[in-house]
Amino acid sequence: MNIPSNALPEPPLDAPVIAPAALSATRPFYWSVRRELWENRSIYVAPLAAAAVFFLGFSISRITLPRRMRALSALDPAQQRAAIAMPYDVAAVLIIFTTLIVGAFYCLDALHSERRDRSILFWKSLPVSDLTTVLSKASIPLVVLPLVAFAIIVPLQLIMLLLSTAVLLASGSSAAPLWTQFRLFQDSLILLYGLTVHALWYAPLYGWLLLVSAWARRTPFLWAVLPPLALGAFERIAFQTSYFGSLMKYRVMGAMAEAFVLEPGNKGDITRLAQLDPLGFLSSPGLWIGLIAAAAFLAAAARLRRNREPI
Repeated sequence: MNIPSNALPEPPLDAPVIAPAALSATRPFYWSVRRELWENRSIYVAPLAAAAVFFLGFSISRITLPRRMRALSALDPAQQRAAIAMPYDVAAVLIIFTTLIVGAFYCLDALHSERRDRSILFWKSLPVSDLTTVLSKASIPLVVLPLVAFAIIVPLQLIMLLLSTAVLLASGSSAAPLWTQFRLFQDSLILLYGLTVHALWYAPLYGWLLLVSAWARRTPFLWAVLPPLALGAFERIAFQTSYFGSLMKYRVMGAMAEAFVLEPGNKGDITRLAQLDPLGFLSSPGLWIGLIAAAAFLAAAARLRRNREPI
């Protein structure tokens, strides 16, 4: 008695061989970035929290807005513009500073935490290369966080502007100075340019933090900070020079001078689109040297991730 089999019949010998669908080259990268967003909610929660706290204080300060606007009428247009735009600029700076802090600590933890909790054993079993993983993590401070900052700052400034307008109209005052002195569309373009400039300029710093995260067995923050400080102190003591300190200062604060046309005595107040200098920024040797250093740091981080074991 024959027992029927549930096995599928074998294909004929002359049947064409169908190769499995090829995996898109960008799909592992896309899902790696999605993974980072799922696992690190502080990427968007921290800037949103900073925006909420600032908006609460801003809303309370609107009580005295009509009186302050009447006092501003006696000032010249430049002083009026600076006084009116100050809370909007402070909101932007606060959120940008928050994203920079989040980006720095994210990079320090990105490759270290997966070795600490041994999840690297699982992630390495997936068909995703170490370089793709490292690049997906680098995209968070270089691409995602600047976009998050822009997506929060512009709506926040618009809500602030509408709230101030409503308060002035309710008190019988004119809201025209708000809309003439604070130009939301122009300032949004300047903001987007500035976020792009600083993301590219800080690329070697983020690369260095990722490299330390891939290498250090514990306390990556100390390993990231202490060697540069020790090197600067050694140069100062041994040679009475501070070239390394000047280099670090240039890397942290030099983007404004390279990417914007600053007027004499102006330390960073950008009010006109004519002050943007993208050609000067793209032709800056400091930008390209920094990007080359960032590429080297990321390549080294990918190689370390390939060889490092769980902690």
